[in-house]
Amino acid sequence: MTNVRTTDSRRGYASTTVQKASLTVGIIFLLVGLAGFIPGLTTAIPDMQFAGHDSGAMLLGIFQVSILHNIVHLLFGVAGVAFARTASGARNYLIWGGAIYLVLWLYGLIFSGTSPANFVPINSADNWLHLVLGIGMIGLGVLLSRNPERTNARV
Repeated sequence: MTNVRTTDSRRGYASTTVQKASLTVGIIFLLVGLAGFIPGLTTAIPDMQFAGHDSGAMLLGIFQVSILHNIVHLLFGVAGVAFARTASGARNYLIWGGAIYLVLWLYGLIFSGTSPANFVPINSADNWLHLVLGIGMIGLGVLLSRNPERTNARV
């Protein structure tokens, strides 16, 4: 007879709702990171710089990106996929990742535009997206991990 209450390490990959959210967010970040290098999805790729506010590349013609910005998205994506292995890892990824995005939002409020400190780079559209991502990720991490024993898998 199988014990219904199992530990994180014995559950299937991305079996809880919080793990599925972490996996989904991670995949989205991977896709966005890749899209930042694809002509057509990103305009002015020849004007893309490694870092800094002078990068002329725009993802979807809206979000200013650089090589560093795209790499950060890719790393966030890898982290989301990796942390989806356990419910606690997924919860921590979503909450702490969301907190990082809220800090980036505050940073963008202070240092966006042509400031030399705007090395990511961050424009107004990026900045407000960071606010939504921060709130959304924290919300997912908190709300979906309220009952860690709940899974969508059939037992």
